[in-house]
Amino acid sequence: MVAAMMAEGPSTIRNVPEVGEVDITAAMMESIGYHVDRSDAEITITAGNALEPRVPQAFTGLNRIPILMLGPLLHQTGEAFVPLVGGDPIGRRPVDFHVAALRALGAEVEAGPNGIMAHATKLYGARIDLPYPSVGATETVLLSAVLAEGKTVLRGAATEPEVVELALFLQRMGAHIELSPDRRIVIEGVQRLRGASTRLAGDRLEAFSYLVAGLITGGEVRVHGCPQDRLVTAITTLARMGAQFDITDEWITASAPGGLRPAAVHTDTHPGFMTDWQQPLMVLFTQADGMSVLHETVFENRLVYVPALQKLGCEIEVFAACLGGPACRFHDTNAVHSAVIRGVSKLRGAEVTLPDVRAGFSAVLAAAVADQPSSVHGIHHIERGYHRPFDQFASLGLTLHRA
Repeated sequence: MVAAMMAEGPSTIRNVPEVGEVDITAAMMESIGYHVDRSDAEITITAGNALEPRVPQAFTGLNRIPILMLGPLLHQTGEAFVPLVGGDPIGRRPVDFHVAALRALGAEVEAGPNGIMAHATKLYGARIDLPYPSVGATETVLLSAVLAEGKTVLRGAATEPEVVELALFLQRMGAHIELSPDRRIVIEGVQRLRGASTRLAGDRLEAFSYLVAGLITGGEVRVHGCPQDRLVTAITTLARMGAQFDITDEWITASAPGGLRPAAVHTDTHPGFMTDWQQPLMVLFTQADGMSVLHETVFENRLVYVPALQKLGCEIEVFAACLGGPACRFHDTNAVHSAVIRGVSKLRGAEVTLPDVRAGFSAVLAAAVADQPSSVHGIHHIERGYHRPFDQFASLGLTLHRA
């Protein structure tokens, strides 16, 4: 959606999920002069006659998208202001990498207490090295460099499927992008981008979450619409735990008729086990027969959801040490980023409040296994990141009542 801001002409995105993130982003774009037309699972975005370079502060803290708008707004208007970004409270996700990249491309950027202001009559290609393969910062470079004058070489780039999907869409718009080995992306700036059309691939986060939903309750779930190549590491991890898979070009089915075994897993950047898969996995570990270990290496506060799971009866202990994998960048800090999980835990109904999107889904999974009903608060987090979660859970046989 942000890439479409730079197009001369309308752009259409298909297979768009009904999630709160899309609604928030559409509202931001409309507030600065873009036309966003939505019909079922399709969105068409067109620039209006007069664009406003300032994203209203009413959108402060709602999600991470405003920071991505800086580059496109600079190309369109020569200046930009975006409010402070938000999202899930999973650890420090500073905007330093974004700001440094924009400055390297020639923008004047000032980060203040209310947001970020940037000015640039023109952006110029540059050599940019990311200290860590940040998905968001990689996207900022792509969105900013495609219309910059000259060549940009980005080293240390994130290579997640979602980053590649963005690069492919920009290429359809006329961008010149080369994906090179060793996390290097080369972008040759062009003078204009045209409108384009694309169909989004299935969400690998949702696909994994629902596969786990079947395994955790001793059932079998078939997930349609997410390519197997987006779940390679996840499928192998679950198979090591005893899951059996039936995979075709159209769907993936998972079951564990022989029960679940414990495992040691550490998260990592792509192609490793992604950090957004670990919350459902944590609950699944509680139903495996033995002790499992989870080591989070991407966000230092990702285990903020553990107390909610403990209230539901999950036997989890957390540690500041690096467990279940090699020492990570948090090894000499006080960040609690490892967990030991005992299974099989007998889960119980409880009243819990959800802290973020993935943790919220995991709490619902735990509640589905519990011996009594549970009351779950903060369900808007799940609706922000999952497509029609109530309908999906109901289709799996879970009884839900919205208070």
